[in-house]
Amino acid sequence: MSQLKFKSILIACDHAAFSVKQQLVQHLQSTYAISPYNIKIKDLGVYSEDRVDYPDIAKELCHTLLGTDVEDNSKDSLPYDGGILLCGSGIGISIAANRFGGIRAALCHDNYTARMSREHNNANVLCAGARVVGMEVLKDMVDVWLRTEFQGGRHATRVEKIEK
Repeated sequence: MSQLKFKSILIACDHAAFSVKQQLVQHLQSTYAISPYNIKIKDLGVYSEDRVDYPDIAKELCHTLLGTDVEDNSKDSLPYDGGILLCGSGIGISIAANRFGGIRAALCHDNYTARMSREHNNANVLCAGARVVGMEVLKDMVDVWLRTEFQGGRHATRVEKIEK
């Protein structure tokens, strides 16, 4: 059993990914919210298939992850250290998330891209497409992502350049 690299995560989606998110939340709670992991998982919604705009969903998760208030950008505590965002393709929500300084959102399609997003890019938000990635692949991707450590070294220099 490998150690998790996150102690608390947020998860959110748009309407296109609602049913997939529900299944993923169930997986996270039954696998990681219990001993020995005891990871804190917060579902930010959506809670139905009613149409929403993915930039609003990304904004809420990113502000919560960064510990800033959505309205005035005031700092709060940082109770979460990672996030998962889902939309139909994963593309729009990953673009929206990467608009926020301090967010490194990676659109992943499989275990390899999930692992590389952590090892090389220190991604703190995993994005995926509910219409693109099957449920079992998505569960495996999230498992890999939660367990993968940032390698640092030459990759740290590159990540620092992104943050400037």
